[in-house]
Amino acid sequence: KTTAYSYAFQNGLDETKYGKQIANKCDFPFQAFKIQKGYLWNIIEDLSEINKCYSEFTHPRQMAIRDSYAAMGDVFSLGHWGDVLFDDMGAPDRMSNDEQVDFIMKKVVKKGGMELAQMLWNSWGLQDDFNVYLKQRIFSLIEKIDIPENANAQIRAFKSLYWAPRWTSINLSVFESVKPVELPYYHPRMCEFICSIPESHLAGRQIQIEYIKRFMPSLAKIPWEAKRPFNLYNYHLSKVPWNLPYRVVNKFKRMLFYHPYIQRNWELQFLGEQNEIQLKNWLFEQPKLDNFIDGEVRERIYSQFKEKDNLYYSHAVSMLLTFSLFAKKYC
Repeated sequence: KTTAYSYAFQNGLDETKYGKQIANKCDFPFQAFKIQKGYLWNIIEDLSEINKCYSEFTHPRQMAIRDSYAAMGDVFSLGHWGDVLFDDMGAPDRMSNDEQVDFIMKKVVKKGGMELAQMLWNSWGLQDDFNVYLKQRIFSLIEKIDIPENANAQIRAFKSLYWAPRWTSINLSVFESVKPVELPYYHPRMCEFICSIPESHLAGRQIQIEYIKRFMPSLAKIPWEAKRPFNLYNYHLSKVPWNLPYRVVNKFKRMLFYHPYIQRNWELQFLGEQNEIQLKNWLFEQPKLDNFIDGEVRERIYSQFKEKDNLYYSHAVSMLLTFSLFAKKYC
């Protein structure tokens, strides 16, 4: 018996309605959850024990409902990495290794991340330049893969070998802390299958789309969230002028029934008076962090977040928060 669930941000897009429609078509029991404002502060130390501070804390939303998992079933069947394996990387097929490094840098480096990294590099008295070091590091890893004349495949391999273990896989431990997990897209047979498929067939998730249309047409008719209101049969119409009526009506509804619209988890955890109290405590009131990261670096990043551009500096603040938990537990 399969049990399904989904969650949505408080005051955000109701992603659960799509999950519920899918569950109904598949005849799965379904639970909907709301990710609440400020939930992070009650579970952040538990999360740091689970992921060992190898990843920041605002992305694993699953932690917000961890207490509900035990009653759902015996095994988690998770679809992580399927979106990467069954798609192209959006790169030209022929790219030099240097060009691939530049392409990967744009994917790997988060907004504000390079600025924080360079500030830390300088404050720790390291020589040369962090940007140069990172590019050299990525270049050496790309060289080891060596899939000639197929940049999309090489970049996918890079992401699978080096990105997935350091980003996607880390917070699978949240699920594993409650129940065993199954990861079909991590299976060696799946990787071997992907390596046998021409890039032209993988591009645009064609195989997944055609599989659903062929074997579960009722699911294919459910709106695709990223292409709403279109589905797998007509998603190619998700562009001007065909999507204009939906966009106009949707914008009118938001204006008529205005409320703060939450799109990202850090907005729920970092914005607002109570969140600010908790965040400042972790950034500025942890003695062990003073020996690890210069207070001037933290002050500058946080002030940029508060006064200049909270979207651009949100990741940098999130990383400082992660360093704070790391310092408390391991320094």
